[in-house]
Amino acid sequence: MLDLNRLKALHAVHVYGSVGAAADALMVTPSAVSQQIAKLERETGATLIERNGRGIKLTDAAGLLAEHAERILALVETAEADFEALRGEVVGRLNVGAFPTSARGLMPQALSTLRERHPDLAVHLHEREPERQLREVVRGELDLVVVQDWLNRPMAMPEGLSRKTLIDDIADVVLPADHPLAGRRELELAQLQGERWISSSPGTICHDWLVFTLRSAEIEPEIFCSADEYPTQLALVAAGLGCAIIPRLGRDCVPDGVRVVPLLPRQTRRIYALWRTDAARRPAIRAAVDALVQASATLENGWVAVS
Repeated sequence: MLDLNRLKALHAVHVYGSVGAAADALMVTPSAVSQQIAKLERETGATLIERNGRGIKLTDAAGLLAEHAERILALVETAEADFEALRGEVVGRLNVGAFPTSARGLMPQALSTLRERHPDLAVHLHEREPERQLREVVRGELDLVVVQDWLNRPMAMPEGLSRKTLIDDIADVVLPADHPLAGRRELELAQLQGERWISSSPGTICHDWLVFTLRSAEIEPEIFCSADEYPTQLALVAAGLGCAIIPRLGRDCVPDGVRVVPLLPRQTRRIYALWRTDAARRPAIRAAVDALVQASATLENGWVAVS
Protein backbone atom coordinates (compact mmCIF):
# COMPACT_ATOMS: atom_id res chain seq x y z
CA MET A 1 0.00 0.00 0.00
CA LEU A 2 1.30 3.46 -0.88
CA ASP A 3 2.11 5.65 2.10
CA LEU A 4 0.28 9.00 2.13
CA ASN A 5 3.20 11.01 3.52
CA ARG A 6 5.49 9.66 0.81
CA LEU A 7 2.97 10.59 -1.86
CA LYS A 8 2.75 14.05 -0.33
CA ALA A 9 6.53 14.43 -0.55
CA LEU A 10 6.59 13.37 -4.20
CA HIS A 11 3.70 15.67 -5.05
CA ALA A 12 5.51 18.60 -3.41
CA VAL A 13 8.66 17.96 -5.47
CA HIS A 14 6.47 17.75 -8.59
CA VAL A 15 4.82 21.10 -7.79
CA TYR A 16 7.88 23.04 -6.62
CA GLY A 17 10.54 21.51 -8.84
CA SER A 18 13.19 20.67 -6.25
CA VAL A 19 13.67 18.77 -3.02
CA GLY A 20 14.68 21.96 -1.18
CA ALA A 21 11.60 23.92 -2.27
CA ALA A 22 9.35 20.95 -1.44
CA ALA A 23 10.92 20.75 2.03
CA ASP A 24 10.23 24.47 2.62
CA ALA A 25 6.59 24.00 1.60
CA LEU A 26 6.15 20.96 3.83
CA MET A 27 8.11 22.58 6.67
CA VAL A 28 10.55 19.64 6.96
CA THR A 29 14.20 19.13 6.08
CA PRO A 30 15.36 18.28 2.53
CA SER A 31 16.78 15.05 3.97
CA ALA A 32 13.31 14.06 5.20
CA VAL A 33 11.83 14.61 1.73
CA SER A 34 14.61 12.59 0.10
CA GLN A 35 14.09 9.75 2.55
CA GLN A 36 10.36 9.66 1.89
CA ILE A 37 10.92 9.47 -1.86
CA ALA A 38 13.59 6.79 -1.47
CA LYS A 39 11.10 4.70 0.52
CA LEU A 40 8.46 5.32 -2.14
CA GLU A 41 10.88 4.07 -4.80
CA ARG A 42 11.34 0.87 -2.82
CA GLU A 43 7.57 0.49 -2.41
CA THR A 44 6.86 0.94 -6.10
CA GLY A 45 10.00 -0.67 -7.49
CA ALA A 46 10.39 2.30 -9.83
CA THR A 47 12.98 5.06 -10.20
CA LEU A 48 11.26 8.34 -9.42
CA ILE A 49 14.07 10.92 -9.37
CA GLU A 50 17.06 11.27 -11.68
CA ARG A 51 20.01 13.64 -11.56
CA ASN A 52 19.86 16.48 -14.07
CA GLY A 53 23.08 18.50 -13.93
CA ARG A 54 23.16 20.09 -10.52
CA GLY A 55 19.45 19.54 -10.03
CA ILE A 56 16.97 16.71 -10.37
CA LYS A 57 14.11 15.73 -12.61
CA LEU A 58 11.16 13.44 -12.08
CA THR A 59 10.87 10.35 -14.24
CA ASP A 60 7.74 9.54 -16.26
CA ALA A 61 6.74 7.10 -13.51
CA ALA A 62 7.08 9.86 -10.91
CA GLY A 63 4.99 12.24 -13.01
CA LEU A 64 2.21 9.67 -13.31
CA LEU A 65 2.31 8.91 -9.59
CA ALA A 66 2.33 12.61 -8.71
CA GLU A 67 -0.85 13.16 -10.75
CA HIS A 68 -2.56 10.37 -8.86
CA ALA A 69 -1.18 11.76 -5.59
CA GLU A 70 -2.84 15.12 -6.28
CA ARG A 71 -6.24 13.47 -6.61
CA ILE A 72 -5.63 11.23 -3.60
CA LEU A 73 -4.61 14.16 -1.38
CA ALA A 74 -7.69 16.12 -2.48
CA LEU A 75 -9.92 13.17 -1.58
CA VAL A 76 -8.22 12.84 1.80
CA GLU A 77 -8.83 16.52 2.51
CA THR A 78 -12.49 16.17 1.55
CA ALA A 79 -12.82 13.09 3.79
CA GLU A 80 -11.22 14.93 6.71
CA ALA A 81 -13.51 17.92 6.20
CA ASP A 82 -16.59 15.69 6.03
CA PHE A 83 -15.54 13.82 9.16
CA GLU A 84 -14.92 17.03 11.08
CA ALA A 85 -18.30 18.34 9.91
CA LEU A 86 -19.98 15.14 11.10
CA ARG A 87 -18.39 15.48 14.54
CA GLY A 88 -19.13 19.21 14.58
CA GLU A 89 -16.01 19.89 16.63
CA VAL A 90 -13.57 22.74 16.06
CA VAL A 91 -10.35 20.78 16.48
CA GLY A 92 -7.12 19.94 14.65
CA ARG A 93 -4.63 22.28 12.98
CA LEU A 94 -5.46 25.31 10.87
CA ASN A 95 -2.82 27.05 8.75
CA VAL A 96 -3.83 30.66 8.17
CA GLY A 97 -2.12 33.18 5.89
CA ALA A 98 -2.40 36.96 6.07
CA PHE A 99 -0.68 39.83 4.29
CA PRO A 100 1.36 42.09 6.61
CA THR A 101 -1.15 44.82 7.50
CA SER A 102 -3.95 42.32 8.07
CA ALA A 103 -1.60 40.16 10.15
CA ARG A 104 -1.04 43.22 12.33
CA GLY A 105 -4.48 44.82 12.19
CA LEU A 106 -6.92 41.87 12.18
CA MET A 107 -5.26 38.64 13.21
CA PRO A 108 -4.36 39.38 16.86
CA GLN A 109 -8.02 39.82 17.87
CA ALA A 110 -9.24 36.99 15.61
CA LEU A 111 -6.66 34.51 16.91
CA SER A 112 -7.35 35.51 20.50
CA THR A 113 -11.06 34.89 19.95
CA LEU A 114 -10.38 31.48 18.42
CA ARG A 115 -8.11 30.45 21.30
CA GLU A 116 -10.73 31.49 23.83
CA ARG A 117 -13.64 29.77 22.08
CA HIS A 118 -11.87 26.69 20.72
CA PRO A 119 -8.84 25.73 22.84
CA ASP A 120 -8.45 22.40 20.99
CA LEU A 121 -7.84 24.15 17.67
CA ALA A 122 -4.16 24.81 16.89
CA VAL A 123 -3.95 27.85 14.60
CA HIS A 124 -0.66 28.64 12.89
CA LEU A 125 -0.33 32.11 11.33
CA HIS A 126 1.92 32.66 8.30
CA GLU A 127 2.57 36.20 7.06
CA ARG A 128 2.55 36.16 3.27
CA GLU A 129 2.11 38.54 0.36
CA PRO A 130 -1.29 38.06 -1.40
CA GLU A 131 0.05 36.40 -4.56
CA ARG A 132 1.90 33.76 -2.55
CA GLN A 133 -1.15 33.20 -0.36
CA LEU A 134 -3.29 32.46 -3.41
CA ARG A 135 -0.83 29.84 -4.64
CA GLU A 136 -0.54 28.20 -1.23
CA VAL A 137 -4.25 28.05 -0.46
CA VAL A 138 -4.95 26.50 -3.87
CA ARG A 139 -2.24 23.89 -3.26
CA GLY A 140 -3.53 23.09 0.21
CA GLU A 141 -0.53 24.43 2.11
CA LEU A 142 -2.70 27.08 3.74
CA ASP A 143 -6.27 26.38 4.84
CA LEU A 144 -7.51 29.97 5.03
CA VAL A 145 -6.02 33.25 3.83
CA VAL A 146 -6.76 36.95 4.21
CA VAL A 147 -6.12 38.89 1.01
CA GLN A 148 -6.68 42.38 -0.35
CA ASP A 149 -8.32 43.56 -3.55
CA TRP A 150 -8.16 47.23 -4.56
CA LEU A 151 -11.58 47.98 -6.01
CA ASN A 152 -10.13 49.84 -9.00
CA ARG A 153 -7.35 47.25 -9.41
CA PRO A 154 -8.96 43.83 -8.79
CA MET A 155 -6.95 40.65 -8.30
CA ALA A 156 -7.74 37.58 -10.40
CA MET A 157 -9.16 34.79 -8.25
CA PRO A 158 -8.42 31.12 -9.02
CA GLU A 159 -11.30 28.68 -9.35
CA GLY A 160 -12.24 26.37 -6.50
CA LEU A 161 -12.10 29.02 -3.77
CA SER A 162 -14.84 30.46 -1.60
CA ARG A 163 -14.71 33.95 -0.11
CA LYS A 164 -16.16 36.13 2.61
CA THR A 165 -15.85 39.91 2.57
CA LEU A 166 -14.45 41.17 5.88
CA ILE A 167 -14.08 44.93 5.56
CA ASP A 168 -13.67 47.75 3.05
CA ASP A 169 -10.41 49.40 4.08
CA ILE A 170 -10.20 53.14 3.38
CA ALA A 171 -6.96 54.77 2.24
CA ASP A 172 -6.18 58.37 3.21
CA VAL A 173 -3.45 60.72 2.09
CA VAL A 174 -0.81 61.46 4.72
CA LEU A 175 1.06 64.75 4.54
CA PRO A 176 3.80 66.50 6.52
CA ALA A 177 2.22 68.67 9.20
CA ASP A 178 3.60 71.85 7.62
CA HIS A 179 2.25 71.01 4.15
CA PRO A 180 -0.02 73.76 2.74
CA LEU A 181 -2.89 71.24 2.37
CA ALA A 182 -2.45 69.56 5.74
CA GLY A 183 -5.30 71.50 7.35
CA ARG A 184 -7.96 70.50 4.82
CA ARG A 185 -10.88 68.33 5.91
CA GLU A 186 -10.82 66.46 2.57
CA LEU A 187 -8.74 66.44 -0.59
CA GLU A 188 -9.25 65.42 -4.18
CA LEU A 189 -6.45 63.60 -5.94
CA ALA A 190 -6.17 66.38 -8.52
CA GLN A 191 -5.08 68.76 -5.73
CA LEU A 192 -1.98 66.62 -5.21
CA GLN A 193 -0.47 67.34 -8.61
CA GLY A 194 3.29 67.84 -8.43
CA GLU A 195 3.82 66.14 -5.08
CA ARG A 196 6.70 63.81 -4.30
CA TRP A 197 5.45 60.36 -3.30
CA ILE A 198 6.47 57.65 -0.88
CA SER A 199 5.32 54.20 -1.97
CA SER A 200 5.72 50.48 -1.50
CA SER A 201 8.39 48.74 -3.56
CA PRO A 202 7.92 48.50 -7.34
CA GLY A 203 6.19 45.27 -8.33
CA THR A 204 4.06 45.07 -5.20
CA ILE A 205 0.27 45.34 -5.30
CA CYS A 206 0.25 48.57 -3.29
CA HIS A 207 2.85 50.24 -5.51
CA ASP A 208 1.05 49.27 -8.70
CA TRP A 209 -2.24 50.44 -7.23
CA LEU A 210 -0.80 53.85 -6.27
CA VAL A 211 0.65 54.42 -9.73
CA PHE A 212 -2.62 53.31 -11.38
CA THR A 213 -4.70 55.55 -9.10
CA LEU A 214 -2.58 58.66 -9.60
CA ARG A 215 -2.39 58.21 -13.35
CA SER A 216 -6.18 57.81 -13.41
CA ALA A 217 -6.28 61.32 -11.92
CA GLU A 218 -3.81 62.47 -14.63
CA ILE A 219 -0.97 62.68 -12.14
CA GLU A 220 2.38 61.24 -13.17
CA PRO A 221 3.84 60.16 -9.82
CA GLU A 222 7.37 61.06 -8.83
CA ILE A 223 8.23 58.26 -6.39
CA PHE A 224 11.00 59.57 -4.18
CA CYS A 225 11.18 56.81 -1.56
CA SER A 226 10.11 53.15 -1.49
CA ALA A 227 9.32 51.31 1.75
CA ASP A 228 7.06 48.30 2.23
CA GLU A 229 6.16 48.89 5.88
CA TYR A 230 3.59 51.61 6.54
CA PRO A 231 5.26 52.77 9.78
CA THR A 232 8.39 53.45 7.70
CA GLN A 233 6.37 55.39 5.14
CA LEU A 234 4.81 57.45 7.94
CA ALA A 235 8.26 58.21 9.38
CA LEU A 236 9.45 59.40 5.97
CA VAL A 237 6.38 61.64 5.64
CA ALA A 238 7.03 63.03 9.13
CA ALA A 239 10.55 63.93 7.99
CA GLY A 240 9.02 66.03 5.19
CA LEU A 241 10.29 63.80 2.39
CA GLY A 242 6.99 63.43 0.56
CA CYS A 243 3.40 62.29 0.96
CA ALA A 244 1.78 58.86 0.76
CA ILE A 245 -1.61 57.19 0.48
CA ILE A 246 -1.95 54.67 3.30
CA PRO A 247 -4.87 52.38 4.23
CA ARG A 248 -6.30 52.51 7.75
CA LEU A 249 -5.88 48.78 8.41
CA GLY A 250 -2.65 48.19 10.28
CA ARG A 251 -1.66 51.85 10.08
CA ASP A 252 -0.90 51.95 13.80
CA CYS A 253 -0.04 55.21 15.54
CA VAL A 254 0.45 58.25 13.34
CA PRO A 255 3.64 60.04 14.42
CA ASP A 256 3.92 63.70 15.29
CA GLY A 257 4.55 65.78 12.22
CA VAL A 258 2.02 63.90 10.06
CA ARG A 259 -1.52 64.87 9.13
CA VAL A 260 -4.07 62.39 7.76
CA VAL A 261 -6.63 63.77 5.28
CA PRO A 262 -9.50 61.75 3.72
CA LEU A 263 -9.61 61.56 -0.06
CA LEU A 264 -12.50 62.23 -2.42
CA PRO A 265 -13.62 60.05 -4.00
CA ARG A 266 -12.80 57.46 -1.36
CA GLN A 267 -10.01 55.05 -2.23
CA THR A 268 -10.74 51.60 -0.82
CA ARG A 269 -9.47 48.07 -0.88
CA ARG A 270 -11.64 45.09 -0.01
CA ILE A 271 -10.29 42.68 2.57
CA TYR A 272 -11.68 39.17 2.49
CA ALA A 273 -11.04 35.63 3.59
CA LEU A 274 -10.48 32.83 1.07
CA TRP A 275 -10.54 29.07 1.51
CA ARG A 276 -10.86 26.01 -0.69
CA THR A 277 -14.49 25.24 -1.43
CA ASP A 278 -13.81 21.51 -0.89
CA ALA A 279 -12.84 22.27 2.71
CA ALA A 280 -15.77 24.59 3.44
CA ARG A 281 -17.53 22.05 5.68
CA ARG A 282 -14.72 22.06 8.22
CA PRO A 283 -16.00 23.60 11.46
CA ALA A 284 -12.53 25.10 11.97
CA ILE A 285 -12.85 27.08 8.74
CA ARG A 286 -16.26 28.41 9.73
CA ALA A 287 -15.03 29.29 13.22
CA ALA A 288 -12.01 31.16 11.84
CA VAL A 289 -14.15 33.13 9.37
CA ASP A 290 -16.56 34.06 12.16
CA ALA A 291 -13.67 35.31 14.30
CA LEU A 292 -12.32 37.39 11.39
CA VAL A 293 -15.76 38.88 10.74
CA GLN A 294 -16.03 39.86 14.41
CA ALA A 295 -12.54 41.41 14.45
CA SER A 296 -13.36 43.34 11.26
CA ALA A 297 -16.60 44.69 12.72
CA THR A 298 -14.78 45.89 15.83
CA LEU A 299 -12.17 47.64 13.69
CA GLU A 300 -14.76 49.28 11.44
CA ASN A 301 -16.75 50.52 14.44
CA GLY A 302 -13.56 52.12 15.73
CA TRP A 303 -13.07 53.95 12.44
CA VAL A 304 -16.64 55.28 12.56
CA ALA A 305 -16.15 56.45 16.14
CA VAL A 306 -13.13 58.62 15.29
CA SER A 307 -14.30 59.93 11.89
